[in-house]
Amino acid sequence: MSRGPEPVALAVQELGAGPPLLVLHGLLGQGRNWASLAKPLAARRRVLLVDLRNHGRSPHHPEMTYPAMAADLAALLDRLGLARACFLGHSMGGKAAMVLACTAPERVDRLVVVDVAPVDYGPRPDFEAYLRAMLAIDPARFARRAEVEAALAEVVPDPRIRAFLTSNLDSRDGRLAWLPNLGALLAALPALAGFPADLPPAPAGLPVLAIRGGRSDYVRPDHEPAFRRLFPALRLETVTEAGHWVHADAPGAVLALLEGFLPGAEPSRIGLA
Repeated sequence: MSRGPEPVALAVQELGAGPPLLVLHGLLGQGRNWASLAKPLAARRRVLLVDLRNHGRSPHHPEMTYPAMAADLAALLDRLGLARACFLGHSMGGKAAMVLACTAPERVDRLVVVDVAPVDYGPRPDFEAYLRAMLAIDPARFARRAEVEAALAEVVPDPRIRAFLTSNLDSRDGRLAWLPNLGALLAALPALAGFPADLPPAPAGLPVLAIRGGRSDYVRPDHEPAFRRLFPALRLETVTEAGHWVHADAPGAVLALLEGFLPGAEPSRIGLA
């Protein structure tokens, strides 16, 4: 009998109290990318900002697949003493949450998928270029994050993306270093752009909200059949003024959609005025 993927102990930051909500970032992100949106969400629920494997403060591991990430999430629920929870996943994190919902639906109360579809996107030359540019730089040679940003400018001209990439820098013993396992992510890029084939559909009654950015091409009309095959109860919403980082471009619109979809504790139950 074959064993499943070996789970790693994910790093997590907690805010608030009430029904649990696990928030999963995208490729080269971290749980803290969602901190500003997590604060209002935490007024009525227990929000857990997760660093996925090979990202942030979580362990590095050579295996970087969606089944492995789903196994990590199930193990995290066990560690937290939670039978089930709501999940909110952006991009890569959304795919990991979808795999968990299809393979272990008993662990998922509600699912929110932000600007990603359950499809194979094919080669991603943009992320390959970012990862190779980061690997080519030894941050320990630089004194400040701004210097690393400048070194990335030739390959990554967009200052917003450079700032996002350098948010992955950490200071270790007074020297800058990359937090993610860049080599493992580069090797896994085809798997991360893809999506597992032949997943069983989630239960027909599982509530699923998909939020897409109106200025993003990650969720197109021709992706809807793949969504509905796996998630019959899908509700699809478009935030017209947002790109792929919907939560950063239009936090108010995203928060309104989430508050209308996710369960939350009554204020009196969590000690709020």
